[in-house]
Amino acid sequence: MSRIGKSHPPQLIVRSLSASRQTGWLEYGPFRWPCALGETGIRAIKREGDGATPRGVFEIRRVYYRAGRQRRFASAVPWMPLRADMGWCDDPRDGNYNRPVRWPYLASAEKLWRPDHLYDLIVVLSHNERPRVRGRGSAIFMHLSRPGYLPTEGCIALRPEHLRRMLMTVRRSVQVNI
Repeated sequence: MSRIGKSHPPQLIVRSLSASRQTGWLEYGPFRWPCALGETGIRAIKREGDGATPRGVFEIRRVYYRAGRQRRFASAVPWMPLRADMGWCDDPRDGNYNRPVRWPYLASAEKLWRPDHLYDLIVVLSHNERPRVRGRGSAIFMHLSRPGYLPTEGCIALRPEHLRRMLMTVRRSVQVNI
């Protein structure tokens, strides 16, 4: 059982609270952390490349971490080390759309091994997973934020200590309600 206890539902709540809708709060039981959202805010109908964070309820699938930059810690969520050849297909025409791929990839794919630190810790969400709908958005993650919580391309970004704390306290069955 997590440190949250039975009185709190196993759900993370993401709220857009800024006038620009590019920043918000991630809440879980007694915890409340600032976060960056997509550059166009939260949208009910997500489209590939629209810069929006999708509205919906999603499951946390797994965590990727970059060894040497992030250390693994106790969490109920499954962990996998990030490799230099990992990518995520973002080409709606490709059969591996919104799936992990080996990078470089023939179709368009985002490289997960980045020179900056944004993807040193990646939480994969179940957005557009089953069924996968081509063009409805790919690579929706929770990851590390830029200084000042600059907007993302559709993900949810938190400070490293907040994302680590969240992962240390969530249950395996937690859902993310955006």
